[in-house]
Amino acid sequence: MTFDLNTMPTSFDMLHAILALCAIILLIVVISRRATVVEKIVEKPVEKIVEKPVEKIVEVEKVVEVEKVVEKVVESKLATASTDAALQLLALLQKEARLIDFLNEEIIHYSDEEVGAAARVIHSGGKKVLDDYLHLQPIRDEAEETRITVAADFNPQAIRLTGHVTGQAPYQGLLVHKGWQVTAINLPQIAPDHDVSIVAPAEVEL
Repeated sequence: MTFDLNTMPTSFDMLHAILALCAIILLIVVISRRATVVEKIVEKPVEKIVEKPVEKIVEVEKVVEVEKVVEKVVESKLATASTDAALQLLALLQKEARLIDFLNEEIIHYSDEEVGAAARVIHSGGKKVLDDYLHLQPIRDEAEETRITVAADFNPQAIRLTGHVTGQAPYQGLLVHKGWQVTAINLPQIAPDHDVSIVAPAEVEL
């Protein structure tokens, strides 16, 4: 049997072409079957994935609505809160103790003796304002620098814990400061035409 070398490449190329075509057809069949299997497997989880986010979105919307209501309540309180009393008290501290003048002064340029002399004026004037218009009392009656017990139902606004705070109340600690609370306030009545924003009028000597 003889072989024609001129016809062998042609026969060889045809064989490879047929094999390649079969491989492509087989690959298409495999891919189509895999796609079908993937669709069947993923079909049910997709429904679950869609349901959970819907529930979460509804819950988030409810939380956002509650937060908006809280914000509106806070804003309404701030909008109706009167600043007249605060400005009136500031005006009294300026009148009796020259507090605003002192706080706006660059005291770095003055000696300790000069600052001390100004502090005496502020102390006496400020003490007069507190005694005349506010009633203050300590939050804790114990002596400072003594150990006290902070009860489990303590008010965090009235008692501030510092240092290494661990565990649950009651706590044992050192009383560093007694604290202060206002039990009564007796500011003078403000005239209807009085501008409380003017805490200290300009002074002109004639």
